[in-house]
Amino acid sequence: MKKRLLLLLFFPTCLVAQSIYLLKPDRVFDGERVHEGWVVRTNGEKIESVGPAGSVSATGATVLELKGTTLLPGLIEGHSHLLLHPYNETSWDDQVLREPRSLRVSRATVHAQRTLLAGFTTVRDLGTEGADYDDVGIKQAINQGIIPGPRMMVVTRALIASGSYGPKGFSPDLDVPQGAEEADGQDALIRAVRRQIGKGADAIKIYADYRWGLMADAKPTFTLDELKLIVEVAKSSGRGVVAHASTAEGMRRAILAGCETVEHGDAGTPEIFALMKQHGTALCPTLAAGDAVSQYRGWKKGQEPEPERIKQKRLTFKQALDAGVTICAGGDVGVFSHGDNARELVMMVDYGLKPLDVLRSATATNADVFHLNDRGRVKPGLLADLVIVTGDPTRQIDAIRSSNVKLVLKGGKIYDPATVAR
Repeated sequence: MKKRLLLLLFFPTCLVAQSIYLLKPDRVFDGERVHEGWVVRTNGEKIESVGPAGSVSATGATVLELKGTTLLPGLIEGHSHLLLHPYNETSWDDQVLREPRSLRVSRATVHAQRTLLAGFTTVRDLGTEGADYDDVGIKQAINQGIIPGPRMMVVTRALIASGSYGPKGFSPDLDVPQGAEEADGQDALIRAVRRQIGKGADAIKIYADYRWGLMADAKPTFTLDELKLIVEVAKSSGRGVVAHASTAEGMRRAILAGCETVEHGDAGTPEIFALMKQHGTALCPTLAAGDAVSQYRGWKKGQEPEPERIKQKRLTFKQALDAGVTICAGGDVGVFSHGDNARELVMMVDYGLKPLDVLRSATATNADVFHLNDRGRVKPGLLADLVIVTGDPTRQIDAIRSSNVKLVLKGGKIYDPATVAR
């Protein structure tokens, strides 16, 4: 036991080879319910058994006493951009147009490690924002053990209607590189969807609305028929479609077309959220991104009244909850710092969800919505993707923050944040 703990001190990323562990926290949150006094036994990359301490054998296992902690499924980030970094460091336009892709990929490897050490063992990464298919390479590097990081679902370039995205504001005589792939009409959209899938996309992301022209108000982009076509082509390959949509009409079209999740939903209405509930469309509200952008624009949070944008977001989030919409956990990380992913979870409680429901969203719910049947719960036979935090986040959500993460397991391998320079 002492020898193995010494190993944990000297190897800060992939600390020890897969082994058999008996993890003994104060409690286990299994993705749905809390169990006091339960323990978890892992064997290689899988969970072998779970239950009350007396019912799980310690034979052949390294026992880790984890007093004062809660064990949870590895958290699942529902909306990240590993190839972006906070906009108060470098504007989105400059990241897309001025930063070399080699620089962006190098920085993303650090983002990946910070995300994993924060307890997020899976991310749904929703667009490279001008970095073509570099998310596929980052995913491969993680899977091959070249760099530490979470498991990744990737969408590669994402799809936009011509003229609707950015960067913009340049001379109309110039064709400026865009943050996503432009495609319109039946033949071009079919080719674009199939090309992105062929390059490695696990899902397809579309922008159902955006700020047309020179930063005007957001308006719908693709027609309903175009969206239905995208969904049909993606679905034929077994992949779902993710929709950026902030306007009521953009949301309506995305829902009716069969998109599985709506990202943002800022201007949703009770009628739109009822439609989401009817069609089984999940909402990824990205509360933390709007909060961060408002602060970048000068809002002094905690010192000044909330800006109208934040007040509106609180209202629409409550309307979604009242309608019974499935809520995913995803903060649009990259707008704010990677590794601070739990910022979204804390805000979800502030906006009206109970801590236990937030933790369900970040584990079992995200796994179900994203079709990740091998994770998101603490259950025999599932991946040994686990996070152990000091305290009890099922009662006080702040305990889920990265500063409280004691150990992370990904595929049965232990990562200790305390040994990594931050």
